[in-house]
Amino acid sequence: MDKHPFPRIDKDEELQHLLIPFCRMSKGDTWIDDQNGHKVACGSSDDSQTVSSLFGAEKATLAIHDPPYNFIAFQNMTADEYAEWCKVWIDLTDKVFADDASLYVWLGADQTNHFEPLPNFMLMMQKTGFDSRSYITMRNQRGYGTQKNWMSIRQELLFYSKGSPLFNIESVYTEIPKVLRGYYKEVNGEVTENLARSKSDNIRAGNVWVDIQQVFHLRDENVNGCYAQKPVKSIERIVNVSSSKGDLVTDFFSHAGTTLLACEKNDRRCFTIDINPVYCEISIRRLERFRKSGNLGWQNSNPFIEEIKKNRKLKNYLNKKYKLNY
Repeated sequence: MDKHPFPRIDKDEELQHLLIPFCRMSKGDTWIDDQNGHKVACGSSDDSQTVSSLFGAEKATLAIHDPPYNFIAFQNMTADEYAEWCKVWIDLTDKVFADDASLYVWLGADQTNHFEPLPNFMLMMQKTGFDSRSYITMRNQRGYGTQKNWMSIRQELLFYSKGSPLFNIESVYTEIPKVLRGYYKEVNGEVTENLARSKSDNIRAGNVWVDIQQVFHLRDENVNGCYAQKPVKSIERIVNVSSSKGDLVTDFFSHAGTTLLACEKNDRRCFTIDINPVYCEISIRRLERFRKSGNLGWQNSNPFIEEIKKNRKLKNYLNKKYKLNY
């Protein structure tokens, strides 16, 4: 099997420039899916015109945002400035929300720098109209760290809501079977244990997720070129718990198009945004690839392999800078 790896797009402006001719969208454009009604807008998540044009009079019942929170994202911002920037797109999310809606935000915590920007974001959210619901941690199978600190293997997910949104309790169960007895308590005068009281033979997911595989290069859903993409299974869990079939879900930071793909798989519509035409193109191509082949990503290839093979300038650039031969 051919292997066609791809470098991180976000770190290479020249590579982005070389890929732009192969993108069907420019800033200000909106791609509309004529099959299931999804939309991809190329614009900024903090731009009211971009958001209002995308939604029109439609309202979303669920938002799953994964903003750039790695240290590149706010090299030119303090953590407080970053939180203020977040407040802009949080307010815009509120404007396109139904009266009853759920908001999930993935956010990092730099354990060597006062856990920024997580606490700054949390404090900012106190000033909004959203209610805090849960602080979820997804455990990575691999992590990073030094010999002088605990290995960092967690990703943070904050759950907020407005009104009284849906919470599908039947969709919270994992694939992990219940095998241990215990946790006895009296119910209606009878002492029972947790297996007897259970609604499922499987363990219910709490606010620590240990059953979802981290995305890396060997996974089918891997999208070479994208950084720190979230597992499809994690987004599907959110979609199935906090929305119903036919609902409108939004994601203001499309990146690898994972929310779009999860909505396609689970009969929801997705309106998503990305400021970079390259990521908009990747999102659309990922949806199209899934519909054509059932593949969730490009495990051994990348979204632009056919263009690379035919474009000498792009091929030479990748060979010269990254020693990649196609």
